[in-house]
Amino acid sequence: MRFESKVVRAGEKVEEKYGAITTPIYQTTAFAHPMGDDLKYSRELNPTVMALEEKIAEVEGGEIGVAFSSGMAAVTTSLLKFLRPGKSILVHLDMFGRTLKFCREFLTSWGVKVEIARPGEVEEKAKRKFDVVFVETISNPLLRVLDIEEIAKSTRENGGIFIADSTFATPINQKPLEMGAHIVVHSASKFIAGHNDVIAGLATGEGELMNEVDLLRRTLGGSLDPHAAYLVLRGFKTLKVRMEYINSSSMKIAEFLLEHPKVKKVFYPGLPNHPDHEVARKVLKGFGGVVSFEVKGGREEVFKVIRSLKLIIPAGTLGGTDSVISHPTTMSHRGLSEEERREIGIEEGLLRLSVGLENVEDIIEDIDQALKSIY
Repeated sequence: MRFESKVVRAGEKVEEKYGAITTPIYQTTAFAHPMGDDLKYSRELNPTVMALEEKIAEVEGGEIGVAFSSGMAAVTTSLLKFLRPGKSILVHLDMFGRTLKFCREFLTSWGVKVEIARPGEVEEKAKRKFDVVFVETISNPLLRVLDIEEIAKSTRENGGIFIADSTFATPINQKPLEMGAHIVVHSASKFIAGHNDVIAGLATGEGELMNEVDLLRRTLGGSLDPHAAYLVLRGFKTLKVRMEYINSSSMKIAEFLLEHPKVKKVFYPGLPNHPDHEVARKVLKGFGGVVSFEVKGGREEVFKVIRSLKLIIPAGTLGGTDSVISHPTTMSHRGLSEEERREIGIEEGLLRLSVGLENVEDIIEDIDQALKSIY
């Protein structure tokens, strides 16, 4: 199947007994014996979950897919499999706050050597030997775009394992495995499921490595519920058409914000003034559905903008059909010190907008009227 067909049909077949054309929800804890060596207990294997695992593997070009109860479960299980006391990992400061917290606090306390790169340092630091290199292909929330091909080459030459979180890019805009990553992970709660109604995580990559990750998932217990898997499968089918519309809308919104007198800075890889614009053109097929921008003023002004929005929803998530906006300083990155936030570039006035499927002019008008509420 071609890519568009894989997004819709991969991993799913017409159900044999009754002819259901959507994957049934096998809402059961266990399976009656004898059923062979595979289906025994749903924490280990479940047909609904297996369909989703096959789909992410085919869409991303991986050999084996594994589904998890959350994006963080996908991240932590993958890292725990390949790290132990004395091992080393390279991450970067400008990533999702909870991921950074896990690396900096838990892994460090466990005896893992954690190197934290500052923005713009990752490609150079990745030339050194690390057991694991873990990056977000588009960083959160300032949307720095990493040269995945260069990092993959360095990591492989040094004998390390390269794991890429591609949640912001999605398989529509980027396929890290084709660029040399060993494993790609997603918070499927975001763009892949796309409806703000399910928590899920996915990982796929080289078969031998993913078999090891899957065995640890079964032990740690971060398995995906079959009903949640069904919701992700449902959302997955429209991922390509959603992302094409969202990519287009996001570019228009970024260009509008760039000219707005109440906006100090705009962060979007599609803009020529973005520090990684040339890298983004090289490694991305689309620039994504998140636009970050800094409002002139401080916390008082930014909260007034948030309160003045009528269409866009203030919420700590992204990637859904509804446009949502968040304040990284008090939400996703509240765990960082003020000094660390400033070092990354997260100021009090920064907002992260996840663009949904509303009419782009309605989104722009809502932002404009909210910005006009200040000064």
